[in-house]
Amino acid sequence: EVQLVESGGGLVQAGGSLRLSCAASGFTFDDYVIGWFRQAPGKEREGVSCITNSDGSTYYADSVKGRFTISSDNAKNTVYLQMNSLKPEDTAVYYCAAGHTVVAGTLDADYWGQGTQVTVSS
Repeated sequence: EVQLVESGGGLVQAGGSLRLSCAASGFTFDDYVIGWFRQAPGKEREGVSCITNSDGSTYYADSVKGRFTISSDNAKNTVYLQMNSLKPEDTAVYYCAAGHTVVAGTLDADYWGQGTQVTVSS
């Protein structure tokens, strides 16, 4: 059974930092691209970042470039999203996802986690 379990969300003040974790199981981790998406209330889901585990290549949405860093620990089957200089507009539910294909910088996901809430207060 494929599982993607997110953790690390919470409430933080603007300018602060959080690190999200995505623990994966049930598939061959090294063969997949793992990504983070977010969805704010009343808005469409958007791709935030993704990493190709086989070669370490990364993609970032323009809105988070320079502030967020994605990384992968293949030994632990875990992907991290380090979020710095957080802004109120980063408030959303953040979802981890896994797939094989990146289209225009966004992961085409086959599997999804349940999400973790990130709230940035002003």
